[in-house]
Amino acid sequence: MNVTQYKENEPKLLLEEYFVGETTAYGVFEKRSGEVVNQFKVKITGTFEDNVLTLIEDFEYLNGKVEQRIWKINKLSDGLYEGTTNGVIGIAKGQVSGNAFNWQYVFDTQVGDTSYHLKFDDWMFLQEDGVLINRAHVSKWGFNVGSVTLSFYKNS
Repeated sequence: MNVTQYKENEPKLLLEEYFVGETTAYGVFEKRSGEVVNQFKVKITGTFEDNVLTLIEDFEYLNGKVEQRIWKINKLSDGLYEGTTNGVIGIAKGQVSGNAFNWQYVFDTQVGDTSYHLKFDDWMFLQEDGVLINRAHVSKWGFNVGSVTLSFYKNS
């Protein structure tokens, strides 16, 4: 898919507008077989200053694990974004067009005592009423290992 194919879709997504303030997301991680192996909730606090979107993400997993991720996302020209956070190898790169955002990065994921570098290809679509749906395809060496589905909701 090419993100620009969604350029006419509404409502228009601007990350720096959508994520400023408080947002909550709920998600699941599925193995390639479709089995849900993890569920989680994320509380997100966002600020935008000097063309940098900062997202503080507090994760609470069903198994009781908690973690925090702090994204620094630079808004570039022509709907392009670049970002970093703990766990991302190199720089995440993305583009917004219409109601869609494609975000790609490699994430260092710990499973037990083993570390895996997994490629994430996130597709986010803004819906009516401020609902943002995210579907991430996760791969290693070009092979599908699973997917992550998230629904974001703006807190009033």
